[in-house]
Amino acid sequence: MNNNTIARKELSDMTNVSQPTHISASPVVDHSARDPAAALQQLQVQRETGLDAEQVRQRSMNHGFNRLPEAAPRSSLAVFLAQFRGILILILIGAAGLAAAIGNVKDAVVILCVVFINALVGYYQEHRAEQSLAALRRMLPLRTRVRRAGEKHEISVEDVVPGDIVLLEAGDRVPADGRFIFVAGVEVDESALTGESHPVVKNVNALPPGVPLAERINMAYMNTMLTRGRAEVVVTATGVDTEMGRLSQELAEAAEAPTPLQVQLDQLGKRLGGIALALVGLLSFLEFLRGTDLAHIALDAIALAVAAMPEGLPVVVTVTLALGMHNMARHRTIVKRLASVETLGCTTVIFSDKTGTLTLNQMTARAFLYREQEYIVSGEGYQLAGDIRAVSGSAALPDLRALLIPLVACNDSHVANGQTIGDPMEAALLVLAQKGGIDPAAVASNMSRIAEVPFDSAHKFMATFHEDAGVLDIFVKGAPDVLLARSGRILTAGGERPMEPEDRARIEAHYRAFAERGLRGLMIASRRLPRDAIDAEVDVADLVHDLTFVGIVGLMDPPRPEAKDAIAECKKAGITVKIITGDHPLTAAAIAGELGIHGRAITGSELDGMDSDALAAVIDEVTVFARVTPAHKVKLVRSLQRKEHVVAMTGDGVNDAPALKTADIGVAMGTAGTAVAKEAAAMVLTDDNFATLVHAVRQGRTLYDNILKFVRFQLSTTIGAILTVFFAPLAGLPEPFTAVQILWVALIMDGPPAVSLALDSARPGIMQDPPRHRNEPVLPFARLGKIIAYGTTMMVGTLGVMHYGLQAGMEQRALTLAFTTFVLFQFFNVFNARVERGTAFNKHFFENRMLWASLVGVLLLQALAVNWSPAQSVFGTHPLTLQEWGIAAAVASAILWLEEGRKFVLKLAGKVCQADPVIGTGSAK
Repeated sequence: MNNNTIARKELSDMTNVSQPTHISASPVVDHSARDPAAALQQLQVQRETGLDAEQVRQRSMNHGFNRLPEAAPRSSLAVFLAQFRGILILILIGAAGLAAAIGNVKDAVVILCVVFINALVGYYQEHRAEQSLAALRRMLPLRTRVRRAGEKHEISVEDVVPGDIVLLEAGDRVPADGRFIFVAGVEVDESALTGESHPVVKNVNALPPGVPLAERINMAYMNTMLTRGRAEVVVTATGVDTEMGRLSQELAEAAEAPTPLQVQLDQLGKRLGGIALALVGLLSFLEFLRGTDLAHIALDAIALAVAAMPEGLPVVVTVTLALGMHNMARHRTIVKRLASVETLGCTTVIFSDKTGTLTLNQMTARAFLYREQEYIVSGEGYQLAGDIRAVSGSAALPDLRALLIPLVACNDSHVANGQTIGDPMEAALLVLAQKGGIDPAAVASNMSRIAEVPFDSAHKFMATFHEDAGVLDIFVKGAPDVLLARSGRILTAGGERPMEPEDRARIEAHYRAFAERGLRGLMIASRRLPRDAIDAEVDVADLVHDLTFVGIVGLMDPPRPEAKDAIAECKKAGITVKIITGDHPLTAAAIAGELGIHGRAITGSELDGMDSDALAAVIDEVTVFARVTPAHKVKLVRSLQRKEHVVAMTGDGVNDAPALKTADIGVAMGTAGTAVAKEAAAMVLTDDNFATLVHAVRQGRTLYDNILKFVRFQLSTTIGAILTVFFAPLAGLPEPFTAVQILWVALIMDGPPAVSLALDSARPGIMQDPPRHRNEPVLPFARLGKIIAYGTTMMVGTLGVMHYGLQAGMEQRALTLAFTTFVLFQFFNVFNARVERGTAFNKHFFENRMLWASLVGVLLLQALAVNWSPAQSVFGTHPLTLQEWGIAAAVASAILWLEEGRKFVLKLAGKVCQADPVIGTGSAK
């Protein structure tokens, strides 16, 4: 057992009861303003040896594990008890108490069973959601390499402590915040922090105090990634003290507002509760005036209270959203908050990050200039599929080796099977060379590299020196403006010759043309010298001059092929897509144009000059926001929200987290996203694909549409039950239902049939509808009017068959006939609920197999309730004849035929108005 293992075991033994994520916060020290030696001294560690076992043990005790803070989970009991807070549930519990008080224990038990089942379902769904959230938080890399006690160790990331010397190579993620103390050609992908898609060149030089976070080029930050080079980092902060940890704490303290659906359903529940109490009071008062005994009044009050409660509404909405969440997970979308799904249905603006979401996040060579001719390259990303063709002229390609061999030789990346290690731009150059027929392995074996000048932001180029048959080949790639000044010759179609002023002007024009097309230009140059031009006394950087211009390669992160179709679908759905990125405005505008996003482009510096009113005046017409900061993103989201837009925001970095939290629905990237972004967001896309987000919008609209189907169905039943129970005593008829019978209707109809409505596929044209307004009521006047009409039809039909049964004979048979008719009303009314506009008898009529299976089950269960002796004693029913079943079915089916007749008349009237211009004009008025 080595010292590190002993130290870790001691820590675990001491803290295995309750180990906090973080014990004591470290003072904030600006290590970027110190040189490496001073930073090491401040942290009391030697670079050559690292920390010893005692130091590790002590610092582990002081700082805790290197993990992000997590909120303490609610206890199972607290989650379960929270299910009983709703007004609907409290009224049902009150009804059960009243039933028990008057000795009706059977009704009380049944009511409490329904309440308990509802609580169990709600508890199960919340428990699953919290488990998913906990899994999403575990996003730190698992292992890292450190130097401790003079030896290299591979340890768990959670065991990293301040002062550890971390050893990093290309492809490694940084496990904690730290100060670079050694670098060798290091570039770091900090898009998680800054939004900038290009890697940042790092060095070890001290910076002036107070340099902004994004410009601290001598610092490393948790969860960023080395794209090239080697480095040693002394850890300065772990866990909650890291930049990611601090932001994670701030986000954990932010309150989350309820979604539009949650608000409206809560209001609906309170209104129904108020209506129930008012009607119970009114009916009780009227019966008291008629001299009805108090026990009878209490039974009627209980029945009416139960009838007025859509007790299945919370359960079915939860189950519907859970089924939607499961379906979305199969389509690469993880929903952290179930109710967030429906918010997508009213989204009017999507702020999408460019890199990796609308684009592949794989740099690709799209074009190049070589021997005075431009060539186009097909294919996307790091796959080798694609070819090279000339923009004009002969289809046959010239010898491209003078350009392609330098792309491979002056390169430190590797590509295999579409996966890359190293700088994304260099990987794109390797792919281009292989498309042109160059074998990287053969170049590496035939041209040994004997020296190099690593890329540096100061000189903006990389040069490699290769020995080949006794000569020295120098291959250089870098910024065109820099290398053009170092070039004296040019490779043309006629061969190599001195460079003339007009050559420089033509190259500069081509470079600008590439930039206007969103291509990042990279110049390739070479020089050939005798082998003895390089020796131990020569600074190889001094040989990078008098170069021969070979060509310019235009690179870009290409749009995802499916993103263009997804954006077109958004336009049809009335959703505006805006690009928000840290990239150059020309690059972002070019990508936007390829994707079909048209409008103005502005930069972060322009945003700084706008106040709220100025921004509000132009924000609708601007579609590209480039070079933006985290503060800009929040400002943009709030500006649109003030204009009553519902904003979805995608992001993957720490810098995106505040905007993700501020947006109506934050969408984090699952592949490239940081732990902080995933925690701040309401949804996570596991494939980082914009098309997946659009599918989620479609799913959100479908779920909301299906929830409305259930609301229409449930409230029709509720209103029908209320009217029937209320008017029966006033009409001199017996109580039509007992509380148990009403709950039976709720269980068999609000159960599988109602849940199966959630499985209906998206109705045709759902993505051609404009987004609904966030304040649009669940029950507008027209919808409420139809629901009341359905309820009235149920009341008239149910009381009618009961009167018929009473006239024909025994009261118990008449009550059973009324009970069965009311159940069958729900059977037929479910088809009205499925289709609000248009006929229910469409091509999708038999599509939902679960619905049909559940409806058959309802008929069988009702037959048991009426004809099975044990059930008869519970429900107080009496067997019915086939003729009476036929009467019940005929009366109940009227609710479907009447609605179909209404729709047919309206459709016919609409056709008449369209055919007659005079009538049509009159209707419009």
